[in-house]
Amino acid sequence: MSPAHSAHTHEKRLFVLDTNVLMHDPTALFRFQEHDIFLPMVVLEELDRSKKGVSEVARNVRQVSRFLDDLMAGVEASAIHEGISLARDFLKANGKGSTGRLLFQTEALNLKLPHDLPGDSPDNNILSVALSLCKKHPERDVILVSKDINLRIKATIVGLKAEDYFNDQVLDDADLLPTGFHELPSDFWEKHSKEMKSWQEQGHTFYKLVGPMTNEWLPGHFLAMPGDSPFEAIVREKAPDHTVIETIRDFSEPRHAVWGINARNREQNFALNLLMDPEIDIVTLLGAAGTGKTLLTLAAGLAQLLDEQLYKEIIMTRVTVPVGEDIGFLPGTEEEKMAPWMGALMDNLEVLTQPSNGGKWGRNATDEFLMSKIKIKSLNFMRGRTFLNRFIIIDEAQNLTPKQMKTLITRAGPGTKVVCLGNIAQIDTPYLTETSSGLTYVVDRFKGWEHGGHVTLQRGERSRLADYASDHL
Repeated sequence: MSPAHSAHTHEKRLFVLDTNVLMHDPTALFRFQEHDIFLPMVVLEELDRSKKGVSEVARNVRQVSRFLDDLMAGVEASAIHEGISLARDFLKANGKGSTGRLLFQTEALNLKLPHDLPGDSPDNNILSVALSLCKKHPERDVILVSKDINLRIKATIVGLKAEDYFNDQVLDDADLLPTGFHELPSDFWEKHSKEMKSWQEQGHTFYKLVGPMTNEWLPGHFLAMPGDSPFEAIVREKAPDHTVIETIRDFSEPRHAVWGINARNREQNFALNLLMDPEIDIVTLLGAAGTGKTLLTLAAGLAQLLDEQLYKEIIMTRVTVPVGEDIGFLPGTEEEKMAPWMGALMDNLEVLTQPSNGGKWGRNATDEFLMSKIKIKSLNFMRGRTFLNRFIIIDEAQNLTPKQMKTLITRAGPGTKVVCLGNIAQIDTPYLTETSSGLTYVVDRFKGWEHGGHVTLQRGERSRLADYASDHL
């Protein structure tokens, strides 16, 4: 449930929270502005059963318990029945503090459910409590808030209002995510050349522009003008009265190959410019399968690691969410356990490490040398670490929550570059959507930062079979 949904009425609503809402966002207690929150006893029981462990859910549950403990500190037992004020909130929801009350179930609220909903499951208990509140407070708007689609369907069937929890969404629609570039019209120079200044620094051409179209641009975004003589540039500086852009390198030319890899389309050229720029500290690449995200990133990492020696090593990590059935515990060291999840790394290394001569021994020696420079790390052991002068690749970042992404990116020390790769159309983590994914969160929060860049790769370059399958399956 989003506070925006609550603004349609001046009547204080009563929101009944499902357990999964608090498991997903511990701060949900403070996200309902002036409205009241009701926690059924079964929700507290489910929270208690889920507090053990080192998973993200367990950590969130423990944070909820701490919030509840702080709220109840110094409150008389007799006052709990009337509700605890949430005005002493620890967070601000959309700039407004929560002014509602937190109510607990202090008495048995039993309402017979329809015969279609037999049993004593936690979901049915929550439904029963919510229906009892509707009967007890007919003057109030009682709404069940849950991330569980099936529970919301059942609530609607029995005549109860039910809504999803939307406050974790970064954007209203995934289509609002920036692509990372703007296409310029053919008459751009005619409208913006009046007060234009240009100069060169260290072989790079810069333009200082003033005009109406520059208002839409953000630092780190690319500009492209197609045609017989295409023009491509990146926005370097955005000031109230002017904008500075810089022409970019054309990595589609063979002489500008990165570890033997050339850009095959415009978006790949943009991506390589971000990946090869030491002034860009964080890069986010979105794109469907086969658009070249991992290959371009590895090529850029190896070129800067071995040729330019900007980094000490490449660190690659990803969340271990299986697509099919889990195969159980894996033996070996941390890297050996992560090896099955790093098939994409091995596939792309095979493309990058094919020596023209040297035979099998040469290939084996090359692979062994490169693997000594590429470390595979598990997300589970990232907390508390600091990485200096490393090239960090976070693969399948769409399966990470905003909190996990913050934990990873804040590990970066001086001289470290972070590259986040993913496809928000392929999310495997429960309760994460395209609009609440950690990758979406990072793209949105870093847009406009002069040391960050983002590109959405749009064209598949894997094979004609893969391209046809992407379009028709």
